[in-house]
Amino acid sequence: MPTPRTPRRTRTDAERNRDRVLEAARALFAESGHDVQMAEVARAASVGIGTLYRKFPTREALIEAIAERRTADLVAEARRLADTGDPAQGLAGFLYHVGQVLAEDRGMSEVIEKAMGSAEPRGETREALLTVVAELLGRARARGTVGQDVTAGDVNIVICGLAAVTRNAAGDWQRYVEIALDGLHPR
Repeated sequence: MPTPRTPRRTRTDAERNRDRVLEAARALFAESGHDVQMAEVARAASVGIGTLYRKFPTREALIEAIAERRTADLVAEARRLADTGDPAQGLAGFLYHVGQVLAEDRGMSEVIEKAMGSAEPRGETREALLTVVAELLGRARARGTVGQDVTAGDVNIVICGLAAVTRNAAGDWQRYVEIALDGLHPR
C-alpha cells in the first residue's frame, strides 16, 4: 500500500528567489511600466529565466503575485493597527497607509490595472482585507467614532476612490482621506 505524500515545503532558497523576483519585478514595473520583459526581471533578480518561468509562467501571473503581496502587506498593516488602543486612529492610520502605498507605487498600480483589468484586490487577499477592515470598523462602531451603517464595503469604496485620487492628483490624497474619514463619522 503506497504511503500518502505530504506536500513538500518550499526550500528556503526557492523562497528567497521568489522574493527577489517579486521585488525586482515590482521595481521594474513601477519604473518602466507594463512592457518590462521577463528576461529583464530575471536579470534584475539574479535568477535564471527558467527559475522565473517555473514560478511565474506569464507576465500576468507575475503581476498578479505582486498585487497579492501588496494586498497582503496592507492586511498586515491593518491587523497591526486593529490591535492599537484607539480604533478610530487605527482606521485613519490604515487609510493614510493605503494612500501612502498607492502614491509611492503609482506606476505599479497602473501595471496591475492594465494586466488584471482592475487594481482592486481579488480572491483570498481581498477577503482577508475586508475582514480586517470590518474588525476595525466594529471596534470603531463600539466606541461611537464611526456610523453604525458604515460597512467594510464602504471603506473599500473609499479605497477605490483613493486609488483614483493618487493616480490623478497625487498631492491631494491626504485631503481626500480627511474628507472620507469625516464622512464615516456618526450622523
